[in-house]
Amino acid sequence: MSPRPLPGRRSVLRGSLAASAALTLPGALGAAPALALSGRPRADWGVQAGDVTADSGLVWVRADRPARMIVETSATESFRDPRRWHGPLLGAGTDFTGTARLHGLPPGEQIHYRVLLADPHDPRRTGEPAYGTFRTAPARRRQGVRFVWSGDLAGQGWGINESIGGYRIFDAMAKLDPDFFLCSGDNIYADGPIQATAALPDGGVYRSVTTEEKSHVAVSLDDYRGNFRYNLLDGALRRFNAQVPGIIQWDDHEVRNNWYPGEVIGGGTPYPAGTRLDDLARRARRAFSEYFPVSTVSGRPDGRIYRVHHHGPLLDVFVLDMRTYRNANSPDDQRSDPQGILGREQLQWLKRELAGSRAVWKVIAADMPLGLVVPDGVEGRPNFEAVAQGDPGAPLGRELQIAELLRFVKHRRITGTVWLTADVHHTSAQHYDPSRAAFKDFAPFWEFVSGPLNAGAFPASALDGTFGPDRVFVKAPAVADVSPAEGYQFFGEVDIDGDSGELTVRLREQDGGVLFTQVLQPGRVGQ
Repeated sequence: MSPRPLPGRRSVLRGSLAASAALTLPGALGAAPALALSGRPRADWGVQAGDVTADSGLVWVRADRPARMIVETSATESFRDPRRWHGPLLGAGTDFTGTARLHGLPPGEQIHYRVLLADPHDPRRTGEPAYGTFRTAPARRRQGVRFVWSGDLAGQGWGINESIGGYRIFDAMAKLDPDFFLCSGDNIYADGPIQATAALPDGGVYRSVTTEEKSHVAVSLDDYRGNFRYNLLDGALRRFNAQVPGIIQWDDHEVRNNWYPGEVIGGGTPYPAGTRLDDLARRARRAFSEYFPVSTVSGRPDGRIYRVHHHGPLLDVFVLDMRTYRNANSPDDQRSDPQGILGREQLQWLKRELAGSRAVWKVIAADMPLGLVVPDGVEGRPNFEAVAQGDPGAPLGRELQIAELLRFVKHRRITGTVWLTADVHHTSAQHYDPSRAAFKDFAPFWEFVSGPLNAGAFPASALDGTFGPDRVFVKAPAVADVSPAEGYQFFGEVDIDGDSGELTVRLREQDGGVLFTQVLQPGRVGQ
């Protein structure tokens, strides 16, 4: 896809710069808005859009007090003849956040929006508008599609470091003018406290912005909310949110490292003895639903996170949830595993949606990789956290579910499947081929890994040979937990050409440099 001219951003910058000024000193904003403040309602945390389709989208905001959310949209930055949308009343029950659903939008067009916050007792009293923009999905193939993906933000205690530009990777992604950002999970590190300083190997000091909620592991609902607010203290992220809509999934660190349903922890950890991870997960999911505009959970903390996102004739994105329905982490060597990592219901949903998709490309957005070994346990005979469990032989444990899916894709002759993920804190490209595999009944496919966005970087994971992966490219540090100040922060770009239908994947470094490129051809079951 040829480069497109960037949309005008005066309106975006008016809102984002005002928010940046308000948030220069994190202490200027408390953990929760005061219920009695002078002046007019403010939207200091910026705006964001999500799950944008050809004719609809969600817009999010957070107020500093009770307020009525109003959204105005226009085809131009001048907001001549704007269309008005009345959103929800924002209050303490949702941590003063809210999402408005826009519908009936024109396809393939740049939509400019501004969010007004009105005094609920006097609708004429509104604060300064917060501006944003997004493109609706195209109705015609010729327009092409470009998006970026990554994951893992504020991990391993590495927080917003203003001396290195904060979360500057978001500025690099914004320069590509993507249609959307696919976040592959670990949007927060609820289990990762952030201290003001941390020592670096060269004797330097890494300095992080700190808040009360990020000084300890998250346990209460307010703790989880505070983790999401922490990231919004970063100006680059707020600018990005105002320009690029998101497709958001979650993984373990939204709750706790390597968690699974039914897990109970405590004793010798920062958590009280007998802490039920299911209880923490409910609080985390509620905060997630409050801080992201996600179509299936907006206004419904119990809504499912897995979904399919249709982005015009060229692209469907199948957003998985490999956390909520999994079985317990274990040695994962059982010969029967109907629950697996997706759960039976989600697996059947994925099969139906893949079989019914008419998009040229079918991106499977996984929050964990397939053939990379991710241990969870003691040395000797560890448990495993992802799909692979280090045995290169026939599928066992969670691999059985993936084998069933790959077999289905091959026999139904489903074309154009590509797997994208993050999680392992390095970037790589794996090609899977039955000629190299212990399990033979599938068509070749690619899996691309990116991240972290701002977290510790780690050495490359070992490969499991069950599905025949060949690691064609990898960039990773030689030692564990390399800070963002030392590099090794990554994102990926997918560019689908509207004329040829070719899909190009580029793995990029923190400031946008291209590390690896792979071009895939449309209309093939495997390649």
